[in-house]
Amino acid sequence: MILTQEHIELKRTIANFVDKEINPYVDEWEKSGLFPAKALFKKMGDLGLLGISKPVENGGMGLDYSFEMIAAEEFGAIRCGGIPMAIGVQTNMATPALARFGSEYVRETFLAPAIAGDMVACIGVSEPHAGSDVAAIKTRAVKDGDDYVINGTKMWITNATQADFICLLVNIGDESAHKNKSLIVVPTNTPGVSFSEKLDKLGMRSSDTAQIFFDDVRVPQKNLIGREGSGFVMQMQQFQEERLYVAAMSIKGMEICIDDTMVYTQERQAFGKPLLANQSIKFRLAELQTEVEALRALTYQASEQYINGEDVTRLASMAKLKSGRLAREVSDACLQYWGGMGFMWDNVVSRFYRDNRLGSIGGGADEVMLSIISKYMTASKG
Repeated sequence: MILTQEHIELKRTIANFVDKEINPYVDEWEKSGLFPAKALFKKMGDLGLLGISKPVENGGMGLDYSFEMIAAEEFGAIRCGGIPMAIGVQTNMATPALARFGSEYVRETFLAPAIAGDMVACIGVSEPHAGSDVAAIKTRAVKDGDDYVINGTKMWITNATQADFICLLVNIGDESAHKNKSLIVVPTNTPGVSFSEKLDKLGMRSSDTAQIFFDDVRVPQKNLIGREGSGFVMQMQQFQEERLYVAAMSIKGMEICIDDTMVYTQERQAFGKPLLANQSIKFRLAELQTEVEALRALTYQASEQYINGEDVTRLASMAKLKSGRLAREVSDACLQYWGGMGFMWDNVVSRFYRDNRLGSIGGGADEVMLSIISKYMTASKG
C-alpha cells in the first residue's frame, strides 16, 4: 500500500485532532467511565472523519479503503483503547452494511446523519449466549402489517448508552441459521428498547458498554438493510472491515507502549546506569518494534487486496489474530520494565495492558480466527 500526499494530509489532520480534542481529556474520561460521543463525533463529522470511504451522495468522502486504514492507525494514537474502538464502531462496524446495501431511505435517514456526526451508531450482534457464534443468536423479528416486531437482547454493545440507532442482527422466518438472518436499523428511542446500567469492564473504561433489551419493539419494514435472509452474509462482510480496523488501530497503541518505555528506561537508573543500558531490554524492545512493523505490512497488504475486490477473509483474520496477541505481548513486556510504576492504575502502559486484552476476544475470538485461517489453508490444498 503506497501512501500518497492525500494519505499524509489525512494523517496530519487526525493527529492534530487527537492531540487537541482527545488526548488532553482521556484521563478524565477514563475516570468518569464515559467520553462524550455525541459532542466528539460531531466535531469529527465536521472534519469528514466519519465517512472517509462512504458514498459522497450521503456526505462521505468516497475515498478507497486505504484511507480508512490510515485513519484507524492514527486513531490508535489516542492514549486509551476505548475511544478509538468506539470510533471504529461508528465508521467500520455499524455503518458499512448501510452504505453498501441500504436503501435510499436507510442511507438518508441513518447513514448520512452518522457520517455528519449527528447520530451515534452501535452494532447489535452478540448476545449473552452467542458471542463469536453469530449463527446462534436468538433475537427475533416477526412481521406485523408494515412493521417488524422485535424481541430479544444484545450484550456487550459498544456506544450503547449514547447511540441513536442500532444496526441489529435478528432472525426472521424459519430457514436455517445462516439463511434466516437480517439486518434492521432500530432507533434507540423506539418504545420497548431499554438498556442495562453501563457494564463494569476490566478495560476500555471510557467506552460505554451495555446490554440492550427489545420488548415488542416495533419498527417499519423499510428499516431493513438489503433483503431478508442476507443478514448473515452482510454481517460477515462487515466483520472484515471491523477486523482490519482493529488490526490497524492497535499499531500506534503498541508503538506508544514501546516509545514510552524507552523514555522511561532511559531515565530510570538502577545499579548505577539507565535501565535501557541493559542489552536484554534494548533488544527486547527492538524485537517488539519489528513485530509491530510486520503487523503493519500484513494489514496494509490485506487493505490493498480489499480495495482490489479480493476476498480478504484469510488475511483479515490473520491480522486480527496477530494484533490481539501482539498487543498483549507488547503491553505485558513493557509493563515489566516499568516495575512497580507499571502496576499503577493510571500508567498508560497498564491502561493498554487492560484494554488490549479485548483484542483477542471482541470481533471474533482468537480461536475463531484460527478456525477461519485453517479452513482457508485446507481449501487451498484441496
